[in-house]
Amino acid sequence: MNCHAVIFDLDGVLTDTAIYHFHAWKALADKLGIAFTEHDNEQLKGVDRLGSLRWILQQGGLTLSEAEEARLMQQKNAHYLALIDHMTAADLYPGVQPLFAALRQSGIKIGLASASKNAAFVVQRLGIAAQFDYIADANQVVNSKPDPEVFLLAAKGLGVTPEGCIGVEDALAGIEAINRAGMKAIGIGDAKVLSGAIRVYPNVKAIKLEEMLGV
Repeated sequence: MNCHAVIFDLDGVLTDTAIYHFHAWKALADKLGIAFTEHDNEQLKGVDRLGSLRWILQQGGLTLSEAEEARLMQQKNAHYLALIDHMTAADLYPGVQPLFAALRQSGIKIGLASASKNAAFVVQRLGIAAQFDYIADANQVVNSKPDPEVFLLAAKGLGVTPEGCIGVEDALAGIEAINRAGMKAIGIGDAKVLSGAIRVYPNVKAIKLEEMLGV
C-alpha cells in the first residue's frame, strides 16, 4: 500500500498505563465494596471512562445518578493522574524510539488516536509529544472505539486520507475502529484475539517497518 501515516494507540502499544488505571479503578471499587481484579481490568481495554465505571458498578449491582457517576469519575481520574505523574521516558516500551525514527526517515507522518483524555499528558511525561504530527484523544470525540471517529479525526489532522493510513492497536475494539475507518490494522498482542488485524506483532519492538508498510 502507499502509506502516508501510521496512527498509534497509546495504552498497551507505546507504554503501559493499564496498571495505573487498574490501581485507580481498584481503589474506587474497594471503596464501593465491589470486587475488582486484574482480569476484570482486561475487560476495560479500550473502553472509555464512563463505560468503565458503569461496567464496575454493574458488577456490584449498583446504579447511580449522573452527578454521582461524574463525581466518582473525577475521583478516579485524580488518583490516576497522581500515579502517572511519576512516569518518565523509561516507561516507553522498547522499540518505540527506533520505529519513530525509521518512520520519520521514510517521510511517514506519526499520529496518535487514544481513548484516554490524558493522552497528551502521558506522551509529555514519556518525552515523545513533539514526535507526533497530530494527537487525537477522547477530549475531541463523541464516540469511543470501536467507533472509528478518533482514527478518522487523526487522519484529518494529519492531512491524509484514511486509505493512506495504518493503525496500530492492542485492543479488539481498536482494531475494529481502524477497520471501520477504512485503514489497515496492525495488532500488538495475541494474534488469536486480534483476528481483525492484517498482521500481529507481540510488541512494538518486533515490528519490521518494511514488512508493516507492505501490508
